[in-house]
This record gives sequence, C-alpha cells and structure tokens, in this order.
Amino acid sequence: MTPLTEVEGRRLALSNLDKVLHPVTGTTKGELLHYYATVGAAILPHLRDRPVSFLRYPDGPEGQLFFTKNPPPGTPSWVRTTPVPRSEDPRARQVVVEDLASLMWAANLVVEFHTPQWRASSPAVADRLVFDLDPGPPATVVECCRVALHLRERLAADGLDAFAKTSGSKGLHLLVPVVPTPSPLVSAYARKLAVEAEAALPRLVVHRMARALRPGKVFVDHSQNAAAKTTATPYTLRARPLPMVSAPVTWGEVEECAGAAADPESLVLLMDDIAPRLERYGDLLAPLFAPERAGDVP
Repeated sequence: MTPLTEVEGRRLALSNLDKVLHPVTGTTKGELLHYYATVGAAILPHLRDRPVSFLRYPDGPEGQLFFTKNPPPGTPSWVRTTPVPRSEDPRARQVVVEDLASLMWAANLVVEFHTPQWRASSPAVADRLVFDLDPGPPATVVECCRVALHLRERLAADGLDAFAKTSGSKGLHLLVPVVPTPSPLVSAYARKLAVEAEAALPRLVVHRMARALRPGKVFVDHSQNAAAKTTATPYTLRARPLPMVSAPVTWGEVEECAGAAADPESLVLLMDDIAPRLERYGDLLAPLFAPERAGDVP
C-alpha cells in the first residue's frame, strides 16, 4: 500500500520508498525525499516563480532518463502551472514549484529540477546570467575553477558579482544577479565574455561546443542564457551513480581547488553534505535575491 503523508495541508502519496536510486551509496527514494524536505527552505527560493523542467530518472541514473517540460500526467490541481512562451505551442504551460507540498510532490516523481534565468512573471527577461563551465577530459573541475576565477574578475570589471556552485556532475556554474534584462541581450554579453576568455586563455578555454575542440579545455557554455534554455537549479540532486548535488561553494573553496596541488574530489558535494553546509554558511546564493547586488548588463 502506498503510504500517505500530509505536507502543509496537502495529502501526498509517496511511493517505492525503499527503491535504491543511487547504487554506489545505496541511497533510497525515501532518503531522497528526506533530503528535499530538509533543504526545502534553501531550494524553494530558487524555484519560486520559475517554470520548472524535469529530468526524470524514476529507476535511477542507469535506468531510463527523460526530459519533460509539460506538467506530468496526474499533476494535482493545487500545483501551480504557468503559461510559457513557446513558438511551437502557444498554449504551453509548465509547473511552478513554490511551496513545500509542491516540492515533495515533484521529488516523489524522482527528478532533477531545471529552471530558466527568468521568472514566470517576466518571461524572457533575465534576472540572472549563467556560465556552465564544462571540462573536457583530461581537464577536471580544477581547470573549471581557474576559468571561474578569471571570469569573476572580468565580470567585476563590469560591476557584476559572480557566485559559484558545483554542477552536480563534472563542472562548475557561475551565477550572476542582473537588473532584469531581455534574454537576448544577456545572451550576447555572455557570449562576448566567453569569446574573450578563450582569447585570454587559449590553452584552457573554448567557447564553442564542438567536441573536437574540447579535450583538455573548459567549455564556457554561454548558451543557457537563451530564454528557451534551463540550468540545474541550486540544491537539486543529479541523476548520477552518487547522490551528487548542484550546490553553492565559497570563492575560498574555488581558489583552493584551482591551486597546483588541488584535488578535484574536494568539490564533489553529496546529499548528506548539504544540511551541514547550510548550517555553517546559510544559502551562499542568497545575494542573488538582493536587488542591490544586481548589476546592469553592459
């Protein structure tokens, strides 16, 4: 029998709690749900008022993975949905996860959370700029950290603050709060900085996606600033053999990882690491919500 629980007055059926989802650690679905209940106060601000895309992995990372933007079948009527601009479907809607009950309902589907750089209340008007730093082997997150430090200085020269988080996979994400700006303008600026970074660090950086260009370099992916693109939401678990989280890190940690004797494993953050980090640091990405920290896109 599927157990029922009540979250903020909503009754939820939570299924298959003993199913192992992350095989290396034996992490179960019940433990995954407990993680989201524990970090709800941290992840919800990053989800609120943003249409969510789901990467579903109901049988774990070695099972079938599928990406969905439409509200899943059986979405409860109390889960908010919002219209989204899609040229192929003018009536398209997506889920908005804005409270703990909605979060736990979505987590029960076993998903990665992905969100755009704009809010549902202002489609295609970005309030964040993002760089996805993706290492091409044998490069690792160590090289990503070196590129991140370069980009932080470059952004600062334009009056913009950058904040770092792990991708929850091999790389690093930089998030930059910006004064609400049309997504095409943010995309153009991000591309400009990626091209500049390649010119400044030609042995380390590539700004184009072509696989042949990427071995040993860091691909500075600027494309996720396009209005139609999304990025892994802060604090989401990722569909990996280990229960890895896309989690904020301090610039001190980035600098240490960029050092000559750096260990790439130092920036592997797992599910059980997050609650202690929140207790120690709070949400390191909280400045993204402070209007005074948002800068103008040149």
